[in-house]
Amino acid sequence: MTRHLLTAAVSLLALGAPRAALAWGYEGHEIIAEIARAYMTPAARAKVDALLQSDTGNSLTKLDMASEATWADAWRGAGHRETANWHFVDLELDRPDMKSACYGFPPGGTPASTGPANDCITDKLTEFEGELANPATTPDERLLALKYVLHFVGDIHQPLHASDNHDHGGNCVTLALGGPRTVNLHSVWDTGVLAPLGQDPVMAAETLAATITPEEVKAWSTGAPRDWAQESYQVARASVYIIGSQPGCDNGSAPISLPAGYLDMSAKVASLQLQKAGVRLAMVLNAAFKS
Repeated sequence: MTRHLLTAAVSLLALGAPRAALAWGYEGHEIIAEIARAYMTPAARAKVDALLQSDTGNSLTKLDMASEATWADAWRGAGHRETANWHFVDLELDRPDMKSACYGFPPGGTPASTGPANDCITDKLTEFEGELANPATTPDERLLALKYVLHFVGDIHQPLHASDNHDHGGNCVTLALGGPRTVNLHSVWDTGVLAPLGQDPVMAAETLAATITPEEVKAWSTGAPRDWAQESYQVARASVYIIGSQPGCDNGSAPISLPAGYLDMSAKVASLQLQKAGVRLAMVLNAAFKS
């Protein structure tokens, strides 16, 4: 990938992206869902598809698995800000405290979709996974659980949704693109790093899935949401926050110029995170719909 290519991509983000960026963008979540389908059992695929086709009240997305993987962002953006904190866990670089980042692990709502608003992605994903796997869950709640699982498995693999430097997950970190053009760090990791994969999620998923080895599938098909969040946090420390940004949100800070090679490295890291998310999403869905 050339610097020119990704600079063009993030320039578009700077012009058109909302301030509160979406994890992986819609394309990233669609890629993860398409990778997952390649590793799902035929029975799990059929049951997931049938459940999603019952989502007749959904006017925000199409009813296929890749589209529904974007539903949680669309729902939040449609005025349901009470679900906003569910999309991330702010493990601070200077003090990574899961309990604090998860608001003290509040008791889960019954059903899980009812809250509480102050909760984190590790808690909510665990709750929704449990509901999805439980045949006693009501049909409406099980459908919601599926939609949140499709999305949150992707979110938790975006490094800036599992880490923070007191900068709103990189949203306060302004990067220089040359001249007056700028973009924030979170937007780069949501969408800019995916530019080399092209604009077709199906083709991108096929390309990424083709390089996943059986050994990697076995190694990645382990763990739980807290483990995946900790892994993403370590990725953020090693690969995201290496640009010299200071903690906090100082609106007067000058835009940061990225180090040489940062964009190429970021694209490779992001592709690996998408692959892991796809394999793990398949693992969760296969387990939930095994009977």
